[in-house]
This record gives sequence, C-alpha cells and structure tokens, in this order.
Amino acid sequence: MAKVTMYSTGTCPYCDRAERLLQHKGITDLVKIRVDLDPSQRQVMVERGQRTVPQIYIDDFHVGGFDDLAALDRAGKLDPLLNK
Repeated sequence: MAKVTMYSTGTCPYCDRAERLLQHKGITDLVKIRVDLDPSQRQVMVERGQRTVPQIYIDDFHVGGFDDLAALDRAGKLDPLLNK
C-alpha cells in the first residue's frame, strides 16, 4: 500500500469525506497532519504550494483536495495509485 498523507483541520467536512473514501479503499494508516493544531505544519503546507485543506499526497504525488481525490476514483485511477 502507498503512504497517504493528508493535511487537514478538525472542522473540515471535505477532510472527513476524503478520510472516509480512503478508508473505504483500504487505507488504514492515513498520516493526518492537523494544521489547525500545529501552525508550523500549515506553513509547510503553504511552502508546498497549497493554502486550503484537505491536501492529499499519495507517496510523493500531490492529489489535491477531496474533489480531486473523488475524480481520480471515478476515473478508475485512484486504486492503481494506492496499490503500488
């Protein structure tokens, strides 16, 4: 299984939806980085070029947010990324 990292906050409904989709796909070891609890991690996220949550990375591939994740799934491209 690929390593999946998600920058998120505790009050983000799109973060929750992304996490549920990933769990449905069998991801049990999601690395969640709560930028609302650790401002230094928000800065890291911004330095990576992103300002909004969720921001999802599969290994080193930047997926984007929930809409991007769901679009990959609908296109049949999410499973190959997760099952490297």
